Amino acid sequence: MPVLSRGRHRNPRRGACFMELASYLAGERWSDHPACTHPLLAALARLVNDNTTDARRGELVTLVPSIIGLTGDDLRIDATLSLRCATTALPVAAAERQLALAVSVLAAEEMLARLDGRAPGRLGDAGRRAMDQVPLAAEYARRFSRAARITDKGFRKYAAPNAVQLSVVGIAQACVSDPDALLKGLLTDAIADVTALVEPPSREAAVHRAPAATTG
Repeated sequence: MPVLSRGRHRNPRRGACFMELASYLAGERWSDHPACTHPLLAALARLVNDNTTDARRGELVTLVPSIIGLTGDDLRIDATLSLRCATTALPVAAAERQLALAVSVLAAEEMLARLDGRAPGRLGDAGRRAMDQVPLAAEYARRFSRAARITDKGFRKYAAPNAVQLSVVGIAQACVSDPDALLKGLLTDAIADVTALVEPPSREAAVHRAPAATTG
């Protein structure tokens, strides 16, 4: 069984990143972009894998089977993942990252409101708690967001991936006692979020086909 390590690998003998191991367990062609996982969730997994320290990366292996089969075209997946990442990172990230993360929170909340047919401008509990902890960044983000309206395509292609990357790097470089644990918690919560949005039959069938992951 391949051992988790940073970056891409030509084959299992050279090790595996999180998503390469997922492709291996799913029976797909060896790849860090397998079809078995939503592209944004896979991007999050790759970033968490690469930004977790070598000493703690092995702890992520137990999450690999749970990511297999989590895919779909619903834009709510992208918006939910973006919101989860930004609200997790915003309270702990360095000040220079907070404005961009606060804008990401507002963009994700706007997208979810649009998709659900709700009036824009109202934050959910997680978004409100995160923004309340950084009032100055939140104020500037609201001014910026009033002048910009993102399209569905732009959100999926640019805003959501940027939010995920900025969040993971912000957590990894944050002045907190255990960034590795925070990164693992973020990935765990993100997997749970997407699981709740994916059709149960396709999800369960994919996981049933996948063998259990082991270390070593």
